[in-house]
Amino acid sequence: MDDPAKSSNTAAARDLEILNQKLNSIELPPELKEDIQSQISRLERMFAQGFYSEEFEKLSNYLDWVIKVPWAKRVERPIDLVAIKAAMDKSHHGMDQVKERILEYMSVLKLRASKNLGVARAPIICLVGLVGTGKTTFAYALSEALGRPIARIPFGGLGSARDLRGQSRLHIESEPGYVIKALCDTGVKNPIILLDEIDRVTEEARMDIMGVLVELLDPTQNNRFLDHFLDFPVDLSEVMFIATANNTGNLATAVMDRLEPIQMPSYTDEEKTHIAQNYLFPKALEAAGMDPSIISIDPTLWPQIIRPLGYDSGIRTLSRTIEGIVRKVAYLIVTGQTHTVNVTPDNVKQFLPKW
Repeated sequence: MDDPAKSSNTAAARDLEILNQKLNSIELPPELKEDIQSQISRLERMFAQGFYSEEFEKLSNYLDWVIKVPWAKRVERPIDLVAIKAAMDKSHHGMDQVKERILEYMSVLKLRASKNLGVARAPIICLVGLVGTGKTTFAYALSEALGRPIARIPFGGLGSARDLRGQSRLHIESEPGYVIKALCDTGVKNPIILLDEIDRVTEEARMDIMGVLVELLDPTQNNRFLDHFLDFPVDLSEVMFIATANNTGNLATAVMDRLEPIQMPSYTDEEKTHIAQNYLFPKALEAAGMDPSIISIDPTLWPQIIRPLGYDSGIRTLSRTIEGIVRKVAYLIVTGQTHTVNVTPDNVKQFLPKW
């Protein structure tokens, strides 16, 4: 018969070996590695006291998160201004002033890198504009052009600063905050982190969240950002933060002082027509699996399609309208009522939304 005590000792030895293997599988800051090693040693002493299993799970979970943090790995890719402009042109029509500002910031980063002036601290760009003007997609276009992975932190309805900074691992089922999770998701220490809609946090938590934002966006502080779960400073100075906001009225003065606001203009009807014909319509056809030859739209109808309900600053309503047209055509095709559709002034009303 197996000796229960001997089996328990074997299991404990195996668990401790797993932790040591995890710890030695990655390069960590020396102080952090030493601290975790002392916690593993403490586990050995706790085995006989009956708390071993619970403490092992806590330390194992903590170590899993520590391993995920990109302490040294970074994207090593030169800044290509031509590629950045091409990526922005591909995703956004017009907005030349906005693109020019971003290219200027990227030029400074490129110049510093060429002169070996150390790691360049990226400006904290804040894209300010009405809903649907393309703020969020600008960040993704930059991610594509720079070759840096991107993670998004949604601030809309954020109700506690703890969500950003994490909770102490003394609490059961605690985890790092959104900031460290975003860093882990990207896997590098110089990603793009999108702080989306920073003006839409809850009123009760606004002051505390703004306090965390100040630390996050301040280059003199964010090289030692402290997440309560990790309980060890993480260097965020190489992260390119891009914030978005509908307006700046709800942002603390201290936060605004650390941002480079760029106003996103509303689209003109001419720009919307170009976007609809060259971006939104082809995208809707592709999403529906529909060949472009199946549907055609009379060019004179675009003003009516763009303004079914009057003026709209962004393109979200326009996008939904075009998707609705494509869906209606898809229904006609699938039900065998037609093989091709030509949207004309005579039949356009059956394809536009009815309010």
